[in-house]
Amino acid sequence: MEIILYLSVALIAIAFLVLVISLTKTLKSVQTTLDSVSHTLDGLETQLQGVTKESADLLHKTNRLAEDIQQKSEELNTVVYAVKDVGSSIQGLNSSVKKVTTSISTNLEKNQDKISQFVQWGKAAMELRDKWKTKEKPYHGTRNAYAAEEARASAEMDRREKMIQRARQN
Repeated sequence: MEIILYLSVALIAIAFLVLVISLTKTLKSVQTTLDSVSHTLDGLETQLQGVTKESADLLHKTNRLAEDIQQKSEELNTVVYAVKDVGSSIQGLNSSVKKVTTSISTNLEKNQDKISQFVQWGKAAMELRDKWKTKEKPYHGTRNAYAAEEARASAEMDRREKMIQRARQN
């Protein structure tokens, strides 16, 4: 029985040795993994410091940009108010012009008969003047001179009639 005891102790010692060897291998593997993780974390820490610095710089630039935009926005507000005032002035001017135009149009419509009558009297006066001038001029002895004078007077009358028609249309 003693042999069984020695064999059991030897078996336990061998099992313990196998356990220690495999535990050593595992610990070495864990050590390698931890060293790799440590190096990775060191790299990440360095990168994180760089990102933190860049983030701080970016935040400062953003703040400066926001201040600049705020300042320019306030300056632009004065321009907007000025343009608004100009628009109001133009709108008032348009309203005044519209009132004057309406007033003139209304007066023209009211006095259209008088204007037409005045134009007709003017036309008649011009015709009388033209006839008077033709009577004052001596006859030059040629029919061509008399025909030219009649053509000129006729063209002048046509021109005046067209002016009267335009005045009535407006």
